[in-house]
Amino acid sequence: MKFFKIVAAAALLATGAVQASAQSALDEILSGGVLKVGTTGDWNPMTMRDIATNSYVGYDIDVMTALANDLGVEIEFVPTDWKTLVAGVTSGQYHITGSASVSPARAKAAGYSDSYFSLMTVPLTLRENADRFTSWDDLNVEGVSVAATLGTTQEGQVKQYFPEATHRIVEAPARDFQEVLSGRADASITSNIEAATLVEQYENLIIIPVDAGRSPTPVAMLLPQADQVWINYVNTWIGLKQEQGFFDDLGEQWGLNAE
Repeated sequence: MKFFKIVAAAALLATGAVQASAQSALDEILSGGVLKVGTTGDWNPMTMRDIATNSYVGYDIDVMTALANDLGVEIEFVPTDWKTLVAGVTSGQYHITGSASVSPARAKAAGYSDSYFSLMTVPLTLRENADRFTSWDDLNVEGVSVAATLGTTQEGQVKQYFPEATHRIVEAPARDFQEVLSGRADASITSNIEAATLVEQYENLIIIPVDAGRSPTPVAMLLPQADQVWINYVNTWIGLKQEQGFFDDLGEQWGLNAE
C-alpha cells in the first residue's frame, strides 16, 4: 500500500509539473500586466532606438504598442540583436519579437505568427558607383566586397548571391550600410523597406537599379514554438487588425507597402 501511495504522489507531482510547464505566455502576460517585446532598435523604419532617451519609435513599435493596449497591459521593450533574436524567445527573455523575416532556420527553434506584410532584398552602393554596378551580376565578381549584418537573413543571402565576391559580415551595433558609407565595402544588401529610408537619409547612397528584388519573404512575429495558446491569440489579433485596415494605415504612415 505504501508503494502505491508513493507512486500516486509521484504521478500527482509529475502532472503538476506538466501543467506548470504548459502555462501559456498569455497567462503570464495577463497576470503580470506586462508584455515583453524583443526589438533590435536598428531597423529603420521598423524599430529605431533613441540612445539618449532609451526609447523606441517605428512601425514595429506602433504594432506592439497596439497589441499591448488590446491586451490591457503595459509594454516593455527588451533590447536584443539579430544574432540573439531567436534565443531571446526560446529562453523566455521576452514573450514576442517585432517583425522578423520568416526563415526555415528560425522556424526550427521558434514559432511564427501569421504574416502581415512581405519584403524583398535589394542592393545598395555609393552614388559614385552608379555606372559600375547596374545588376546583381556586377556584384558577383572577384574583388568586389558586399556587406551584410550578422544574424539577419541577408547574412546567408550575401553568400548565396555572390559566391565570387568578398563577404563583409558585421556584428551589431555596426551595420552593413555603414561599411559602404565608410568605403570598407562596395555594396550591401538589405530589405527594400530599409533601403528606401536609407537613401532618403544618406544622399550619397543609392539602390542599385537591378531588374527586381530577390528573395521575397513574408514577415511575422517570433513567439515560443510550443505555445499554441499564445500563437492563436496573436494570430486572431492580426486577423482582426487586418480586417480593420490597421496594418494598411500604419504602413502608409511609415512609408511601407503593407500588403
